[in-house]
Amino acid sequence: MMYTRTVFPHSVIQRIKPLVVILGPTASGKTDIAIQVAEQLGAEIVSADSRLLYTGMDIGTAKPTLVERSQVPHHLIDVSTPDQIWSLAQYQQAAHQVIASLHQRGYIPLLVGGTGQYIHAITRGWTIPRARPNPGLRLALEHWCEQIGAQSLHDRLAILDPAAAASIDSRNLRRTIRALEVIFTTGNLFSLQRLQAPSPYQILQIGISCSRPELYGRIDERIQSMLEAGFVAEVQDLLSRGYSPDLPTLSAIGYGEIVAYLQGEISLEEAIRLMKRRTRIFVRRQANWFKLTDPTIRWFTGEQKTPGLIIQTIQDWLENFDYLINGIS
Repeated sequence: MMYTRTVFPHSVIQRIKPLVVILGPTASGKTDIAIQVAEQLGAEIVSADSRLLYTGMDIGTAKPTLVERSQVPHHLIDVSTPDQIWSLAQYQQAAHQVIASLHQRGYIPLLVGGTGQYIHAITRGWTIPRARPNPGLRLALEHWCEQIGAQSLHDRLAILDPAAAASIDSRNLRRTIRALEVIFTTGNLFSLQRLQAPSPYQILQIGISCSRPELYGRIDERIQSMLEAGFVAEVQDLLSRGYSPDLPTLSAIGYGEIVAYLQGEISLEEAIRLMKRRTRIFVRRQANWFKLTDPTIRWFTGEQKTPGLIIQTIQDWLENFDYLINGIS
């Protein structure tokens, strides 16, 4: 499909504050499409992937390469270390600051990723309570978890706050403990702590979708490519630099399995099998955040999933605002 580049006046960008979101499950092809879209529109990419925040975690997160990042400016990548975990509130604040800076300079921000919480926090105007950390309570919860196990702790959360438990992976001990900490500290349900406010942006959400068999095939290919690119050496380097294998970042999909392999707990073949299994479960959970029936998302799949058609859709959307503001026919 042929398309031409449209240059939108900075005044239009600054006035309407557009935000184009490119979302979808892991391995659906978002990164390649987003880079082509950004190049054509003169846009910049704001990462909405929680795994890309941390330095040294490149191969196992399928982080855009330095070459790809030289093609188009990327934001909120490599902004922390694996032992300095960002909260959702930190991410939201940083993302709003980046988006505001891009609008001020007359650029279109592309919010790109698959972390549902991150995207909803920006697009749905979440007001995230900043409950003060309670180190003593957190330590007590960690000790309790050591006694009863992560799944049992998650089961306790499900009794207190079923909605919160449903949105938190039972293996994500850090978030389970945080939810309980907020409940015990504030006396309110964790699931009710997030209020919504009108978004300050004009938002177009583009969803990149694959059939489940195609997606699973892409996942398998990605894992194989990661291993061939030196994923095991990357994890070994993180451990050699003193990062604890108990960190949430090193317990993430892929990293946790390779850590177990390096510590002699499982074979490499078993690590690969578990990586594939956990990733499949993860993409099914992603589908709960981004539903194909969501009327606010324009989904592209199959033959429609081309940069040209997506670029044209975005251009048409932006030109409509240009027309409304300036009366251009």
